[in-house]
Amino acid sequence: MLRIGGIEPFSTVDWPGKLACVAFLAGCPWRCPYCQNHVLQDVRAGALDESALFSLLDRRKGLLDGVVFSGGEPLAQAGIVDVAQRVRELGFCVGLHTCGAFPERLRKMLPYVDWVGLDVKAPWDAYDAITKRAETGAPVRESLEVVLAAGVDLEVRTTWHPDLLGVDDIAVIAHDLASRGVRSWAVQAYRHQGTTGELSPDTVYPSDVPAELPVLFEAYEFRRA
Repeated sequence: MLRIGGIEPFSTVDWPGKLACVAFLAGCPWRCPYCQNHVLQDVRAGALDESALFSLLDRRKGLLDGVVFSGGEPLAQAGIVDVAQRVRELGFCVGLHTCGAFPERLRKMLPYVDWVGLDVKAPWDAYDAITKRAETGAPVRESLEVVLAAGVDLEVRTTWHPDLLGVDDIAVIAHDLASRGVRSWAVQAYRHQGTTGELSPDTVYPSDVPAELPVLFEAYEFRRA
């Protein structure tokens, strides 16, 4: 059984180019200070189960392109793999937002996934300062390699707060991603509203991204939340 914290019935922003519903799954092992869905970090925040999702999909056939599983961290729940398979069998595409904490579960789910939005939060050796947990860079790097090897459509996103990442960090991330074959990268400016408030309200702007970085990618976007 899945624990779902909420379902957005129509979204045009959670999967670029698709009209999708979004299932926000409860549970996440990390405690990133800029998290917009920190209320879903505890799996007990999931008051719905997959029956609510499938009931919605029954009413939305022909109206939605697909389903995005977000969170929390959706791969924190083992049941997501079977549910994703059932969604595909109904004729919907499947999108996934993930922090990359569970590479083996990601590997099992990828046969049923059409698009992945993967967070790369920091240079690999600086990950723990953001996640507040130990040894978190290695599983994300493995998750990135798993998606690239599978050939699934991928967008990598990096949330930037100036107290957590400097310009040099952003450059390290960009060059590393490009060297691995990532083609789509989005820099997301920090948004203070909706967080726990432990960070300052400072943010970044498009001009803060060095001009030589966007051209490393086929697709690049700077996003303001």
